[in-house]
Amino acid sequence: MAKFELVMPKLGESIMEATILKWVKNVGDTVDVDDTILEIATDKVDSEVPSPVSGKIAEIRFKEDDVVEIGETIAIISTEVEIEATEETPLEPPKKQEVAPAQEPEKDPVEVLTTSIESQVRDFGAPVQNGAKRIPPVSEGRFYSPLVRNIAHEEGIDLEELNHVEGTGLHGRVTKRDILAHVNRRSASVSQPSHISDQDQAKPKEPVVKKSQPSVSTIESGEVEIVQMDRMRKLIADHMIASKETAAHVTSFVEADVTNIVQWRDKVKAQFIKNHGYKLTFTPLFIEAVVKAIQDFPMINISIDGDKIIKKKRINIGMATAMPNGNLIVPVIKDAGNYSLVGLAKQVNDLAERARDNALKPEEIKEGTFTITNVGTFGNVMGTPIINQPEVAIMAVGAIRKKPAVVETAYGDLIAVRHMVFLSLSYDHRVVDGYLGGSFLRKVADYLEDFDHEHTNV
Repeated sequence: MAKFELVMPKLGESIMEATILKWVKNVGDTVDVDDTILEIATDKVDSEVPSPVSGKIAEIRFKEDDVVEIGETIAIISTEVEIEATEETPLEPPKKQEVAPAQEPEKDPVEVLTTSIESQVRDFGAPVQNGAKRIPPVSEGRFYSPLVRNIAHEEGIDLEELNHVEGTGLHGRVTKRDILAHVNRRSASVSQPSHISDQDQAKPKEPVVKKSQPSVSTIESGEVEIVQMDRMRKLIADHMIASKETAAHVTSFVEADVTNIVQWRDKVKAQFIKNHGYKLTFTPLFIEAVVKAIQDFPMINISIDGDKIIKKKRINIGMATAMPNGNLIVPVIKDAGNYSLVGLAKQVNDLAERARDNALKPEEIKEGTFTITNVGTFGNVMGTPIINQPEVAIMAVGAIRKKPAVVETAYGDLIAVRHMVFLSLSYDHRVVDGYLGGSFLRKVADYLEDFDHEHTNV
């Protein structure tokens, strides 16, 4: 019997450690390939660590909430087959060799994917410790992630009940937030103590909660309470302080007339949803203008390494997104200049949805070169954002408000009601001076004001 070392995976170039949130498997548990063994978290994203091999958990070397360096062995898996001990073995699971029958006709891709997923899970009809049956990864055309299946198993939710849980993910997928909300509703509906067995009373079930939720303690006077920062809030705080200590922050403001954009969006938004299945928000329109302005002023798209300026050829736009717990995460649209407006809208909707579901991949929150944050979402007209290191600039978009404004016409100046918005740009004055920062921000406003409502077909 061979021993396989499961190591803490590398989740990004700048990420050197991760926190263990929860062990899904324990010592003695049997695992198949791709079964989730534990949940981990970094300062960027939470993630699940799957098993690269089939076997049995022989040893667990760290506890929950431990911070572990990348590459450190976190568990030992006993396997039936010998595994070559190579340098890459702990980081990458062995690839399966697939041999198709010579005469077998070509299958539909969806059928192939479904069959592949189902083949990874064995004996789902077999009863488990709590008397329930295991949940398969695919049922009635809907995919259930290992985390969702594990929560359903712990809460005694069978397949029939899970199939009726409304999913808010892509194509109706049930997310972690959906299953936890269902569990909470389920618990709230139990009003009679007689529904609880003597065994359940003797051994109450622990609620499924995120490790990152803050613990609350109340001072004896009862007049105030002390709330411990969760892990992500601590990391955000450290990141913000480090940015202020590193960069010489300066903020410039402009006001832009976006009446043409508002009127055009009002005209096409219903048809856009009908054609593409998702909403057309203002965010992709602002990203499009920012990309054009960066192409005009490429020295905004840089970073600093000591006394060296690193010019980035790729324009990767980060968009600050609020999560349900109030924290922020910044998914990144890579090579944003290569997308049409429709393509940008698709990227924005997909990344924002998966950010709220805590389902982003590590590579989707790194390598940003410029960030946009929308303070208008909270009804604020302007803000002074903190630079997202190692970038040198970040732009905040305020709330779009109707205001009286002077409009120049062929017949003279007129006062009219227009849709106006404040844009604010915080930039690192070490490398971005007032001329560059101010000119870039003004250029973004110009592209928004010159928007041609007939320029694209949605």
